[in-house]
Amino acid sequence: MDVDTRLLRYFAAVAAEGSLTGAAQRLFVSQPALTKQIRRLEDDLGVRLFARSRSGMALTDAGRELAARVPALLDGWDEAVQATGRAARVLRLGFLDAGAVGAVHEAIAEFQQVQPQWRVDLRQFDWSDPSAGVARGEVDAAVVRLPVLGQEGLNVRELFVEERGVLLPARHPLANNGTVEFRELWDEPFVAAPVDTGTWREHWLAAEEREGHPVRVGAVTSRPDEWLAAVAAGCVALAPASTARFYSHPNVVFRPVRGVSPSRVGLARPKGRTHKGALDELLKAIERRLSRH
Repeated sequence: MDVDTRLLRYFAAVAAEGSLTGAAQRLFVSQPALTKQIRRLEDDLGVRLFARSRSGMALTDAGRELAARVPALLDGWDEAVQATGRAARVLRLGFLDAGAVGAVHEAIAEFQQVQPQWRVDLRQFDWSDPSAGVARGEVDAAVVRLPVLGQEGLNVRELFVEERGVLLPARHPLANNGTVEFRELWDEPFVAAPVDTGTWREHWLAAEEREGHPVRVGAVTSRPDEWLAAVAAGCVALAPASTARFYSHPNVVFRPVRGVSPSRVGLARPKGRTHKGALDELLKAIERRLSRH
């Protein structure tokens, strides 16, 4: 039987927290999405892993057996992935958008002058995984926009802060303004990331900066091309300032926004894994370059 390691990581979080609410906050996913994944794991295994009650999620006998073994299973898998990369002399670096990675290509070139035997593979992820693969062990490290999925299990170092603005349809009444007040956007239909991205989705809707005003979601997307198309069709979207340099659409304009917090860009890597000298050297080069942003 094949089981997705992501399901095991979700199970381990619920087992440790004793509740879906606490685990969802720890994983930066929505509670309904986490509930669905736990049920999927139980269906795959053909057993109930938790006894659900108002007081929380208690492990069943089967759940306790699995909980005792999952940490070693995940550590073994993570070490196997790392060992494979070391043998091939490949470092995998995830990212979400061109604006966040900035001078990463220069950092990679600097690293490879010193370590020519190593190859660096850049892998772009869509917004369904705000951790850009690092939380699931698909990459060795990632340049991310905070908050990041599974942040408690990662070492995260903030690199720079970038102002957020808004993408508007070119025909929108505010498109001719030099700067837009965030309050003017509260009733607009916003483009949102998928629900199971949790806190990351809320950040890009600025849900906590609306003084209790409800968010109106007009479209849900996970890719830049879908994002721009949704804005061109009539939605609006908060976006980092670098969007204006790296993404364009003939029917979409970018405008600075007052009254909303900035985007924070960080460098994330897993905790508690074997340190690779080559990876440390690469991340130091990236940090030097991006911290000058």
